[in-house]
Formats: sequence, structure tokens, C-alpha cells
Amino acid sequence: MRREVTADAFGRLLEALDGDRDRAGERYETLRHALTRFFEWRGAPFPEDHVDETFDRVSRKLGAGLEVSNIGGYCYEVARLVCLEALKGHHTKSIPVEMVASWTPTAQDETTDLERRLECLETCLRALPQESRELILEYYSDEGRRRIDRRKAFAARLGVPRETLANRAQRVRDRLERCVSDCVSRPQAI
Repeated sequence: MRREVTADAFGRLLEALDGDRDRAGERYETLRHALTRFFEWRGAPFPEDHVDETFDRVSRKLGAGLEVSNIGGYCYEVARLVCLEALKGHHTKSIPVEMVASWTPTAQDETTDLERRLECLETCLRALPQESRELILEYYSDEGRRRIDRRKAFAARLGVPRETLANRAQRVRDRLERCVSDCVSRPQAI
């Protein structure tokens, strides 16, 4: 169960990034973007959530009094551990080497695969209860700072802590991910 990060702990993170609050905010966004790419490059599903978890852990440690001389390096080290946890148990189907060597995807194959995934996503979204569908669409709208602000406002509107909202969204996303995976793996009717 995730613990809530206090404003003081988050303030220490910003302070560790830079003594000037505006520059700290800029460094925070730059580091957020870099960590998002870090998780994307390693194939972690839903990188933004892992970045949030990384910052939460770092903030809690700083709030508990940990002294860090290189905050960026420390964040990357925590992100590496979060990534390992995210990928633990995340298995992909292995394809025999012979098949990979003899098959080269074409643009048409990739387009067809993407279209199939999008169709499955739409089908699975429609199958969700309306409340869950609205939650997941609202939770993942916007980017960057707007996304953060939207999530804070959304949690306030629902009257729940941000972590509770994140947990609800995670459960819906897990269900949606399973549905899409099942849908894509089913033979398609011609």
C-alpha cells in the first residue's frame, strides 16, 4: 500500500533540485521527462506512473532526513529499482529465433497490428462500466503539468487522496490491459 507523500517531503525534493523554487520546478519537469523516457526505453508499462512512484519514494526518503549530494543520480537509481519491480513478472511471449530471422515486419503489418489494438481498446473501453470508463479517460488526459493539475483537481472533486485515485486508475487500467491483450490474441473473424 502506497503511503501519502507529505507537502514537506515534496518540498525537500524541490529544495534538493534547486534552492530557487522556480528553477526547482523547471528541473523537476526536466527530470520527470527524462525519467519517463528512462521507463519507456526499458519497456515498463505506463511510465508516468512509475515516475510518480520514483518521486514519491525519493520525497519520502528526503522527508525522513536523508542527505543526497546528487539528487538526479539518486532519482535514477530509485527509478532503476522501480523499473525492476515493474518488469518483475511482466513476461512477453517468446518467439523462436528462426521465425524472427525469416520475418521482417512491413509497414502494412505494423499498421494492421496497430489498428487491431485500437479496435480492441475501443471494444474494451465500451465494455467497462461508465464510471470506470470516465475515470480512466479523465485520469490519462493531458500531459505534463496539466496532467498533474487535472489529477489533483479530479481527486479533489471525488473527495479522495491522489494516491487513492491512482490506485483506482491502476485497477481499471490493469483490467483494461488484460481485456486488450485477450482481445488481440483471439483469432479475428474475417
